[in-house]
Amino acid sequence: MHNKVVIVGCGNVGMSYAYALLNQRTSVNELVLIDLDKKRAEGEAMDLNHCLAFAPSNIYIHSGDYDECSDSKLVVIAAGANQNKGETRMDLIDKNSKIFKSIVGSVVKSGFKGIFLVATNPLDVMTYITWKYSGFDTHRVLGSGTSLDTSRLRYLIGKKLGIGPKNIHAYVIGEHGDSEFVPWSNATVGLQNMNYFLSDEEKEEIADEVKNAAYQIIERKGATYYGIGMCLVSITNAILNDENRIITVSTYDKENDVFVGLPTIVNKRGAKGRIYVDLTEEEEDKLQHSIDVIKEAVKKIK
Repeated sequence: MHNKVVIVGCGNVGMSYAYALLNQRTSVNELVLIDLDKKRAEGEAMDLNHCLAFAPSNIYIHSGDYDECSDSKLVVIAAGANQNKGETRMDLIDKNSKIFKSIVGSVVKSGFKGIFLVATNPLDVMTYITWKYSGFDTHRVLGSGTSLDTSRLRYLIGKKLGIGPKNIHAYVIGEHGDSEFVPWSNATVGLQNMNYFLSDEEKEEIADEVKNAAYQIIERKGATYYGIGMCLVSITNAILNDENRIITVSTYDKENDVFVGLPTIVNKRGAKGRIYVDLTEEEEDKLQHSIDVIKEAVKKIK
């Protein structure tokens, strides 16, 4: 099966994703890099190809133009302005919405019939914009959502308890941003409820650290990209391998007309459907607040 993936945007996020793909066993057998700076895309493709002798899978890697999207299974958008020190993800709306109009239009014009995966901030807003500009069915447009935040959460809980993060079953949901939250009522270690392991104070400290992780990393090194690169590979594999994996991607909420991060079954269709989460009244209020934040941000797009 020919599994072609196109990355739009050869910055830190796009290339961390590409490098992570190269270092894992994946079904991707062709990878195309598109960037406004065509020489940059060519150079990145050359550099990645020089890794193939040591890679676990053989991938045909090259730079290209939007016509390459016509027969691709997945177009991953990682283009856009970076979040600078002192900026929130929402501060990027005006810059990135204009960039996306051109990108999405060019991809659709190629005859693309695959799935969009969005990694650009503000994530949920940009995913909504991609859906609007593309005219695609909602299941064919996904954002990376709170998958990275969930990964951060599981790492921090595992570190605190001395347990491998793969055995931590907890999620961050809502906006990929300042209104995200942890529904602790559904969090477990193995099959045991998290209340047996962490105090309310410890849970609050961990949730705050997850929420502020990007700001802390940006303060120290200017940008975050390794974590999201790995998350994008996980989502890519779930789609191409038809894995029916549960991931907190950003998908369409019809009732509120927004894209928001919630546990979703991801397979070759894209978003197969959401997993129902039984929340407490307080958690329901937090989720609605997060949805309202996204809705207000969408209204601001010119």
